[in-house]
Amino acid sequence: MTSTSRSRRGLTAGLGLVTALSLAACGGNLGGGDSADAAESFPDGPITLLVGQDAGGSTDLIARALADQASDELGVPITVENRPGANGAVAAQELAGAEPDGQTLMTFVGSLAYITPLAVSEDEAVDIGDYTVVTGISLDDYVLVTSPQTGFTSVEDVVGAGRPVTFGTTGVGTGSQLSQELLFAQAGIDATAVPFDGGSPTLTAVLGGQVDVGAVQLGEAAAQIEAGELVPIVTFAEERPQYLPDTPTAVEAGYDVPVQQSRAIVAPDGTPDEVVTRLEEAFQAAFASADYQAFNEERLLTPDEIGGQELQEQWTGNLENYRSLVEEYGIDLGGGQ
Repeated sequence: MTSTSRSRRGLTAGLGLVTALSLAACGGNLGGGDSADAAESFPDGPITLLVGQDAGGSTDLIARALADQASDELGVPITVENRPGANGAVAAQELAGAEPDGQTLMTFVGSLAYITPLAVSEDEAVDIGDYTVVTGISLDDYVLVTSPQTGFTSVEDVVGAGRPVTFGTTGVGTGSQLSQELLFAQAGIDATAVPFDGGSPTLTAVLGGQVDVGAVQLGEAAAQIEAGELVPIVTFAEERPQYLPDTPTAVEAGYDVPVQQSRAIVAPDGTPDEVVTRLEEAFQAAFASADYQAFNEERLLTPDEIGGQELQEQWTGNLENYRSLVEEYGIDLGGGQ
């Protein structure tokens, strides 16, 4: 099998997440006696909703759409604050150190919990078990796209190119990277990763011919696909997304590459159950609103509005599955860093 070249770009090092998480856990235990009072007075002023990605991206837009609706239900403003860096690890570190009172939350991307740990050292990895999950939000499918100039319309075309190919990713330790690494390793394609900081620059690189192909979230590429500026090769969903019914999945093409982005609302560990329940009710009301449902349709998102425990089990299962696949195909997501 032809080995896939690995990107040498690592994630931001030295975050000290283990120390931060340990301190947060201790703080939660020490404040446990006040949990009933905190729950009774919740919410006590505006709520901060952290986003570990740049403003204007998919996660940011989802956070703002939910904040608008949930704030009405809670009767206080929900302010979205962006803390980009390391696929959300910077924001996760801040969340871990916040008071577990429900006043600080995060729109948490699943790849940080079940893909990034495969690309960083153990002490840098974020464990979703160290947080309290309020609710799942939605799933976002990845699609492998190319410029019409390449002539690629299928994985077989890429295999038959007879030359090494380059593929753009939305960052190291992301679903964009993992999906392509797995596909090219299984297909025996000599390919080199070129990491970018998000979906927009990845798309720009594909459109401009800087890379041959790239995997981005479906909502980010839909307009260019519809306009004929991008050619969808495969999606990485388990079944064909309703929004792209004529494009096969990688699974259909014969490759074991089911990779999706997932998001959840997450609170610090130790947040009182009563507060979590109140938050969950508010976000469930947001999910049910006509405006948010229209937003989901517009962004081509699949609802994944499940409870916190089920979400944690889902993400833990993803981590185990992806770890097994990475080991099977000898993939080094971190480039040996």
